[in-house]
Amino acid sequence: MAHITLENIAHSYTGNPENHEDCALKKVNLSWRNGGAYALLGPSGCGKTTLLNIISGLLHPSRGKVLFDTEDVTGMSTEQRNIAQIFQFPVVYDTMTVFQNLAFPLKNRGRKQKEIEPRVIELAKILGLEKDLHTRAQHLTADSKQKISLGRGLIRKSVNAILFDEPLTVIDPQLKWELRSQLKFLHKKFGFTMIYVTHDQTEALTFADEVVVMYEGEIVQTGTPEALFEKPEHTFVGYFIGSPGMNVCACELQGNQVVIDGYMLSLGRKYPDLGSNSKIEIGVRPEHLRLVPSDREGLPVKIIKVDDIGRHRIVRVVFNNTKFNVIVSDMTELADGNCSLVFDTEHTHIYVDDHLVSGEEL
Repeated sequence: MAHITLENIAHSYTGNPENHEDCALKKVNLSWRNGGAYALLGPSGCGKTTLLNIISGLLHPSRGKVLFDTEDVTGMSTEQRNIAQIFQFPVVYDTMTVFQNLAFPLKNRGRKQKEIEPRVIELAKILGLEKDLHTRAQHLTADSKQKISLGRGLIRKSVNAILFDEPLTVIDPQLKWELRSQLKFLHKKFGFTMIYVTHDQTEALTFADEVVVMYEGEIVQTGTPEALFEKPEHTFVGYFIGSPGMNVCACELQGNQVVIDGYMLSLGRKYPDLGSNSKIEIGVRPEHLRLVPSDREGLPVKIIKVDDIGRHRIVRVVFNNTKFNVIVSDMTELADGNCSLVFDTEHTHIYVDDHLVSGEEL
């Protein structure tokens, strides 16, 4: 296992980049501790797999260095880096049995049978494959084949890191939860450094201790799942994480007051002079808004849609031309469709040109 450091990494698929905009992957500086569980999260095309392939050695970066501990491995192959990588689709030998597939990485490195057999049996039990150990892979489902791929990546104890590139895409939704739990268990049991690429926020937030959110080739925030939810540092993080995502709408700042479509709201914080050319927005998650009867203080809104999803309701409200999603558990006081919207000001944020501005407490 290794402490992985990325220094000024950038990559362009069109040759040597002349400027920032030429890069599919913009300047990246990251440091991942030995034995950590990390996720690269973002939409398709944001640079997640490019970054993963640079770490694994499948792709040489246009700029920057990759360090394992203090060793520069930028020019080394995947084999030299001692990396295991699990891909989106199962990579197995169909004519081999489950046992032979799992044993192959160890056998290929000259390990003895007395070392291979207990390791394979242990891992097969963890992955739920022990009953299929002597079944050829060609007779198994896609779910089971991907379990074999996971097992092949996990079978060696000496790897520097295990990289997962959307490994649960072909897995049945019910089994996804099971496999995520197994990966979490395996990480705690064996202490591998694991880096997991996904566009699925649930996968990222349940698997990783720290999540790296990527957008348009850049890292827009790195943090714990709780930090990403409670205090998004970029409007994209607010949009992308949460269901539904954070409400973001245009606003103005007048002294210590926030003005939303003519309505003044005090957040109890002082903000610097942001200039007239900046895009200023307010962001608040649906969980941090409340709906109360219209005779109480708050932003006067009208209910335009209600989605009942069982545990709670997602209520769509509008004030003039500004819309908000609100999560509520009880609507008995909101029968007439008109109500007041109350902000949890401790969890309401100001963004300037998409980036969080914290402000000073008054």
